[in-house]
Parts: sequence; structure tokens; C-alpha cells
Amino acid sequence: GKHRIVIPCLGHFKEEYEKVSKLYMNNKIRTTKYTLLNFLPRNLFEQFHRVANLYFLFLVVLNWVPLVEAFQKEITMLPLVAVLTIIAVKDGLEDYSKYKMDKRINNLLTKVYSR
Repeated sequence: GKHRIVIPCLGHFKEEYEKVSKLYMNNKIRTTKYTLLNFLPRNLFEQFHRVANLYFLFLVVLNWVPLVEAFQKEITMLPLVAVLTIIAVKDGLEDYSKYKMDKRINNLLTKVYSR
């Protein structure tokens, strides 16, 4: 029949565990959307899929055209920058709490049943 070998990663088995574990995928849980490297581009990409943010971006771009300029350029940018910043902070905090929960779950001690 089929055999299953379980190697603990504690004590004197640690070296053997490190050799064998490189051959297989790990089973860590990851529910976060972002990493430190992709947070800003991915968050902006997701935020500009919202129609309201695209509307405010259109107003900002339109206000940079000298013939159409209705307000000062900086004032037109304030609502968009404020909304993008608030949502980015909220998404970052949510993702960080998911990261902490994943870390806690992945570091739980488990029991292995053996007949």
C-alpha cells in the first residue's frame, strides 16, 4: 500500500526536515491581497476600477487644460487624493490584520494522528 512519512521539524530531526521540506510545497495559509512591494500599484489599480474615482480623476485631468480650468489645480485634486489615501489606509490595515491572523494560524501546534 501507500506509505506516509512525517518528519517533525523539532530537535534532532530538524536537519532532515529542512532537506526534505525543500522538495515539497508548504501548506501555509495566505489570505492577504498585498505584499510590501505590490501594495501601492495594486491598491491604485483596484481603486480606479470604481466609477467615482475615475470621475474625480477625469475632473483633475480636465482642470489641467487651460481653456477648461474652472478651479485651481490643487483644489480639484484634494477630494481625489483624500479618498485614495483614506481607502489605501483602510485596505492596508485590513490586510495587516489578515496577515497577523494568518501568522497566528500558521504557527499553531498541531497533532498528528498515528495508529
